[in-house]
Amino acid sequence: QGVPTMGGMLIIATMVTSTLLWADPASGLVWLLLGICLFFGGIGTMDDLQKINRGNSKGVSARGKLLLQMIGASMVGFYLLLHPEYDGNLAIPFFKGFHPDLGWWYVPFAVIVIVGASNAVNLTDGLDGLAAGPVMISGGVYLIFAYAAGNAIVAQYLQIPFVQGAGEVAVFCGTMVGACLGFLWFNTYPAQIFMGDVGSLSLGGTLGAVSIIIKQEILLSIVGGIFMMEALSVILQVGYFKMSGGKRIFLMAPIHHHFEKKGWQEPKVVVRFWIISIILGLLALATLKLR
Repeated sequence: QGVPTMGGMLIIATMVTSTLLWADPASGLVWLLLGICLFFGGIGTMDDLQKINRGNSKGVSARGKLLLQMIGASMVGFYLLLHPEYDGNLAIPFFKGFHPDLGWWYVPFAVIVIVGASNAVNLTDGLDGLAAGPVMISGGVYLIFAYAAGNAIVAQYLQIPFVQGAGEVAVFCGTMVGACLGFLWFNTYPAQIFMGDVGSLSLGGTLGAVSIIIKQEILLSIVGGIFMMEALSVILQVGYFKMSGGKRIFLMAPIHHHFEKKGWQEPKVVVRFWIISIILGLLALATLKLR
């Protein structure tokens, strides 16, 4: 009670300002990521404002929110269609020379990744600092991958897809890391400000878009393992609840609330999830050489 929300607007403002200052304005990838960041931030803003005005947790309807997210994610899909250098091949971590081709199915796949990442981060944002920490770690890992993917020699040496202009994506990832780091100072327990849906939806959608643009989509399941775990816990809980006629797998979902119900204090849950996120980030970096 009394803690201001919608702090994600500060994160977005920092990312946009820093990107415009330091990234190449001629890069289409930069503008694509800024568009995704602002569009998903707009969805979150509408959701937060409706919750505030109504005085409860009911914001934009789930169906309406999903439709808007799919429209936003389609921006990346259309970009892929307009740039033939992007193919439907997937880079599979730990395997070299294995690149399954999705063909035209890659576009809906990209939409699923972006929308899924956005909602997964949104579900994770339930405790002080729980979302900002792993997003910062994930952004740092993708910064390294983006820089490597933007250098033809390094990309060839590491056997990852070369993406023209990915170096500018690294700059964008750097702004994400910096913005989340600054926000985390005020968002750690006890939080002085919450990011709100404007922050979580925007950061999640942006992470998904980065993974698509630099052709490291599957890697998101590793580096963003915390977000995937949170989302899967909700899916399993709801599915099992309906199939079993009211029984539950977890004491409460998302899974961070399960551990709270088990008696863990909020800071303990958050720090341990950060530790897991760091381990997953290191594992993601290890895929550069372990093949």
